[in-house]
Amino acid sequence: MIEIHSKLPAQGVTIFSIMTAMAQRLNALNLSQGFPDFPAPPDLLEALSQATLDGFNQYASGDGLLPLREQVAQLFSKRDAIKLDPISEITITPGATIGIFSAIQAIIHAGDEVIIFDPSYDSYAPSVQLVGGKAIHIALNAPEFSVDWNQVKDAITDKTRMVIVNTPHNPTGAIWSCQDWLNLIELIQDKNIVVLSDEVYEHLIYDDAKHISALTFPELRDRCFVVGSFGKTFHVTGWKTGYCIASPELMKVFRQIYQFANFCGVTPIQMALANYMQQHPEHIDGLSSFYQQKRDLFISGLEGSKFSLIPSQGTFFQNVDYSAIRPDLNDVEMCKYLAEEHKIVAIPVSVFYQQAPENLRLIRFCFAKKDETLMQACEILRRVF
Repeated sequence: MIEIHSKLPAQGVTIFSIMTAMAQRLNALNLSQGFPDFPAPPDLLEALSQATLDGFNQYASGDGLLPLREQVAQLFSKRDAIKLDPISEITITPGATIGIFSAIQAIIHAGDEVIIFDPSYDSYAPSVQLVGGKAIHIALNAPEFSVDWNQVKDAITDKTRMVIVNTPHNPTGAIWSCQDWLNLIELIQDKNIVVLSDEVYEHLIYDDAKHISALTFPELRDRCFVVGSFGKTFHVTGWKTGYCIASPELMKVFRQIYQFANFCGVTPIQMALANYMQQHPEHIDGLSSFYQQKRDLFISGLEGSKFSLIPSQGTFFQNVDYSAIRPDLNDVEMCKYLAEEHKIVAIPVSVFYQQAPENLRLIRFCFAKKDETLMQACEILRRVF
């Protein structure tokens, strides 16, 4: 009998799988995982069909099809007046998670430290652990989930090699201001520290706010990776296609890792996205208002309930506080209670922490759903007392 020693012994089945399985078992309304229950744009689906018929069915270049990389470059040029070289600074990846993983593997060595702001996306810390690095978790200040910059200053050591930023932030919906970025720059500008900026919800910003990318700042251009997602933007999370942007020097080491992690993304999907983006720029232009309508519908639907909330600034997630309903239950227990007794499924926010505050009473709902789904959810939640 062989001995097996897991590199991630503490990792079990993700909470997303657990809650989705619970929703299926109980035939409950599932607002836990972050994917739409409405269809992708018809012209995008037609573009995918056409790409396969046109013969785009073999391996793409490892860095991604150039037409799609050019579309990414145009997005940043239009929105941020940032000039990117699609050949040397942009790589198309099969999803954002593999981009995050490859950037961490490219930079972090055994013993290096990586600062992660909690609550955080669950792939960050395991990716650091797999390469022998150490994740340094800093809890954001609830309920606004702002950064305590004195804590960050105190956490930086000679071993710090990376800071992971997520804006708009999953699971809280908070966004970074220009001052946040300037505070970070002040702390790292004279140190050998790289920034990994997870910006997969970059087009989902509300109330006339503006997404501020790490690439906006000249001080970060040579020391940051920016990761994005087409799946979030075009309602096709199952297409698992994203991108990574970095300076030519950082991109070189990124591609050294990425070529062995996956080699290339799916060819017809890349061509479909490139063609659709070129022909339908209005899709991204209208995305914030599209999702803000859904956020506002969900929030207004909770009026009269005992849940409280701060409106999400970005992403397609809304956290709600249930402390006025069942303060005796932690958030995992509350999610189980809602699923079993009310047939609605959410995600407990505590699972996004290394060590969650004991008094945390927040659960996360996804509002990337049909209006009728959201109204059904609100009808259920208004009956929870």
